[in-house]
Amino acid sequence: MYQSDVTQFLNSLKTKNPRLEEEQRKGRALLWDKQPVDLDEQAAARKSRVAQPRYPYFMSV
Repeated sequence: MYQSDVTQFLNSLKTKNPRLEEEQRKGRALLWDKQPVDLDEQAAARKSRVAQPRYPYFMSV
């Protein structure tokens, strides 16, 4: 059965480092999988925001 060069490379990489997929899952969980957002905390954070002042050097004509 035909396997492309990329597939052969990935298969050899996985055989050399059997923990590769596990490490990838941990990295994904660290960077992409987020905890559920607490809506009450989110609303409190919005209320506590300070309005940003206008740009001080802006001159209205």
